[in-house]
Amino acid sequence: MSIEPLHKSEPASAEPIESSTRRGVYLIPNLLTTSALFAGFFSIIASMNGNFISACVAIFVAQLLDGADGRVARMTHTQSEFGAQYDSMSDVMAFGLAPALLAFQWSLQGLDKVGWIAAFIYVAGAALRLARFNTQIGKVDKKYFIGLASPAGAAVIWSTIWSMEKFGISGDQLSWLMVILTPLIGIMMVSPVRYFSFKDISAQRRVPFFALLAIVLVFALVALDPARVLFGFAFTYALHGPVMELWRFVKLKKQKTETSA
Repeated sequence: MSIEPLHKSEPASAEPIESSTRRGVYLIPNLLTTSALFAGFFSIIASMNGNFISACVAIFVAQLLDGADGRVARMTHTQSEFGAQYDSMSDVMAFGLAPALLAFQWSLQGLDKVGWIAAFIYVAGAALRLARFNTQIGKVDKKYFIGLASPAGAAVIWSTIWSMEKFGISGDQLSWLMVILTPLIGIMMVSPVRYFSFKDISAQRRVPFFALLAIVLVFALVALDPARVLFGFAFTYALHGPVMELWRFVKLKKQKTETSA
């Protein structure tokens, strides 16, 4: 369950990309981005060969790398406009094309045109979500994402497939579910629903000792059964946005009723 890369939220300057590439690029954050891109490409190859669990794990690895590159860039003060744009291209591959092809190869291809249209809606949603994110830098509250983040949307797809494979359930048995879930996640990525970004969590800020114990417990649970535990985390995060929006709506309506009364 990764989040949108932090170095995209703080571009270093507005200088042309061509100028920065002539002078060179920062190695470490862009190397991490390249690794995430490779993991996404590997997932596509694995999906085409029918190695679905390997494809799921590859996208998960891409999420870890995608979360790391921004943090490394921020800690080392190596943010750049080139890095931000390169990261977006990597995200389209790893969290747009790779999950869509994984869902199609695992379950949707038996539905003919309906299947590939469902997969395309997901890809389009991921691309549009990333484009909107880039244009809203500095204009929205950093505490929230507007729409489901593309790595989180990808996590819903691959964690579902990984869990079902562990249960011994084939994609053909769940084509009715995937043809609804896949485009629905794409739509959620471009929706106005707000999701917590967790960007306000700082590595330099003190936290209660209990928080460290909770992190250890999470790692232990993931180690025991990664497929199903990550599946639970992915769906919990995907659902918390609509639930919070519904709670805000009910609270606002109640306040208006009390005011008018």
